[in-house]
Amino acid sequence: MAVSPLNSKAYYHARSISLPSRPHPLIPEFEEHLCRLRASESASSSSSTSIKLSGLTDLHDCVDNLLLLPFTQQTLAQCRHEQWVDELLDGSLRLLDICGMAKDALLQTREGAQELQSSMRRKRGRENGISSEIEKYLTSRKKVKKAIHKALRSLKGMKNKCRFAALNKDPETLSIVTMLREVETITLTVLEALLFSITGATAGSKQRGWSLVSKLMQHNRVACDEAEADQSEFEKVDNTLCTLLGNKNKSVNVMHVDNVHNEVSKLESSIQDLEEGIEFLSRSLIKTRVSLLNILSH
Repeated sequence: MAVSPLNSKAYYHARSISLPSRPHPLIPEFEEHLCRLRASESASSSSSTSIKLSGLTDLHDCVDNLLLLPFTQQTLAQCRHEQWVDELLDGSLRLLDICGMAKDALLQTREGAQELQSSMRRKRGRENGISSEIEKYLTSRKKVKKAIHKALRSLKGMKNKCRFAALNKDPETLSIVTMLREVETITLTVLEALLFSITGATAGSKQRGWSLVSKLMQHNRVACDEAEADQSEFEKVDNTLCTLLGNKNKSVNVMHVDNVHNEVSKLESSIQDLEEGIEFLSRSLIKTRVSLLNILSH
């Protein structure tokens, strides 16, 4: 009987590889990518989310390489009629749906930011006339947050379902199942962080659980006590604009407008990075799904 190149204990015990049989070189690579992503879970800035998306893409590319191993393909092919395989395929579709939703939210926010920038340039010298443009942008953001609100509730259900049917299988099969389960779980976690980042909220704040969702629509809140470095660019712009609108008794001067310009420019740059990251991730997800379908069809 052939020895599995996968190390099952690598996924059950903090990725320990101290077994007599030596694991395939891809296993330590997989473990490293997974550990890096878990270590970065607490970071919430837009730049950190971009880094996590990049790391997630690397993880999925590694998984796709693992799916090329003959033993992996043989094991999956033998389990093609198992319930956990159907759950895995359903999960991959849901992940792609969330990626699509995130793309739409980023696109709508980017277009709103570009329109705001254009309006402020046209009204240069008439700074008090930009209030309506700011309100228009915030209204657009409210629609984005409402859509994400629904997606986050759906994502919560996905997290609860991200536990494949109980298996009574051999260790080699369990190691493959556990690997794929952990990949789906960490992908959901990163996508959740992305959606929270777009809303201007933080998934890992002290207010745990879904009580955070109730705050997603509060677009008139001022800057919170979090350090600025931990705020996403979305949150910084929302806070700046809401504070500007809140000072109704004060005139909007050139300095205020320049500050908005700077913050929105940073937001646009951040959105570009996130759009690139989510696009690369989507391609990796599609590639992995195609690989799985090809294995299961033979």
